[in-house]
Amino acid sequence: MSGIWARYNAMLEAQPLLTKALTSLTGFTAGDILAQSFIEGSDKPYDAMRTLRLGSFGFFIHGTTGHYFYGFLDSKLPGTKPITVATKVAIDQTIWNPIFGCMFFGYLNLVEGKSFADYQKKIQTDLKTAVMGSWAVWVPAHTINFAFIPSSQRLLYINTIQIGYNVFLSFLGNKGVDEPEEKKE
Repeated sequence: MSGIWARYNAMLEAQPLLTKALTSLTGFTAGDILAQSFIEGSDKPYDAMRTLRLGSFGFFIHGTTGHYFYGFLDSKLPGTKPITVATKVAIDQTIWNPIFGCMFFGYLNLVEGKSFADYQKKIQTDLKTAVMGSWAVWVPAHTINFAFIPSSQRLLYINTIQIGYNVFLSFLGNKGVDEPEEKKE
């Protein structure tokens, strides 16, 4: 196991962006496989294209933007004092989290060939749920992250937790958008 860890760290040192993209590819792929296998029931056949969409989001969007966002955050707010950690968590959850949700739903919308109107409906229906649902996981997780995890290891730590969270995201990202019912008077 120490050999794998050493190789991972060597790759992280040599090619940090690619390593983080591959780590996110793994996390999003695993999360979708778990969602399809254990959460959504066995009545639906496994959808390999869905897993490919989620994995590619991890590779192209999550790993790369996470690399730059957390690097930027660490450069502007260095250290692990409680006020610094709380500020980073607040920025992550009030600014980055909604942006991330828009990117997530937008990417899925794009690769599924849906319209901009579909994207708008998805944002209106599910962004608030995604953002607020993430608070239960990411506020404590990022408090640990920003206080104890070295900057170079942040995305690995996030992706480890993200596997479980991706089960929720995969489900939410792939559920249909219901039309709002008209109020009866």
